[in-house]
Amino acid sequence: MNRILIIITAALLWQCAPKSPKEKEVILQVSDDFVEIEDSYQVYVIGDWGRNGQYGQQELADMMDIAAVQVEPEFIISTGDNFYNNGIASVDDPYWISSFENVYKGANLFCDWYVILGNHDYRGNVQAQIDYTNVSRRWQMPDRYFTKDVIADDGATARFVFIDTSPLNDEYHHEAKYHQVTTQDTTAQLQWIDSVLNVDVDWKIVVGHHPLYTGGKRKDEKSFVRPHVEPLLEKHKVAIYFAGHEHDLQHIKPGQKGTHHVVSGAGSDVRPTGKLDGTVFAKAVNGFVSSAITRDSIYNQFIDVNGDVIHQFTIKK
Repeated sequence: MNRILIIITAALLWQCAPKSPKEKEVILQVSDDFVEIEDSYQVYVIGDWGRNGQYGQQELADMMDIAAVQVEPEFIISTGDNFYNNGIASVDDPYWISSFENVYKGANLFCDWYVILGNHDYRGNVQAQIDYTNVSRRWQMPDRYFTKDVIADDGATARFVFIDTSPLNDEYHHEAKYHQVTTQDTTAQLQWIDSVLNVDVDWKIVVGHHPLYTGGKRKDEKSFVRPHVEPLLEKHKVAIYFAGHEHDLQHIKPGQKGTHHVVSGAGSDVRPTGKLDGTVFAKAVNGFVSSAITRDSIYNQFIDVNGDVIHQFTIKK
């Protein structure tokens, strides 16, 4: 009996004892600088994330959930590389649970996710990612490339054009691990991009996995995608080209070009970045981009894993 009393007393004392610093509850907060634009159409952009919650993926997901209370997105964009290292095998692959469903589990992240394919996704079953659209309420990838039209509360109109850049990367056609790119008619995709950008809206936004400009890891490498895509962006006065592939956050406005280039590929594993001519901002930190569309402007905020606004810029009409 005495032994039982001692055990119960010890347990009660342990419960009442002050917690060590490691046991204290961590309260996530997003900066008051993260502002909501009245009557705007709000989207989040994140890329290169699928690592089972590791390398900062879960921490950033939790911060996005908190941020969405303050500034609610209509939908979330993924710039590709959704599952490392070799994509997924089927719609029943456990990676759907461990890298997506159980990571972005916050109630405020249960909006539509408009998703494109990255090069790592091409190492797996590409069609399975498309087919998951019919399984998940929020996963939206109706095809390898597609459009999404939106209207803001102030009447602003925008067309998002989601493209498939891996087949447009010429060097991939000579690499066995990317053999699936050869199944696509790239001329047909480029003609399609040209046609869907020929539309009368306030804003045109294109989303692709490969950046056309970067000061990151691939700064000194030739861009095989840029010659195919950039002429169409300039021809149709595209406001923003969102990309991933580089594991960082960047904002680049090259030369006299009209399009702003935003890299949002810091969804999990990040690596050192840098600058080139036209770099406005670059940082190697887990984070995402928030864009607010109105009739007169697109206001962009870069939010890091700590909830701080680390860069912002506005595109005016």
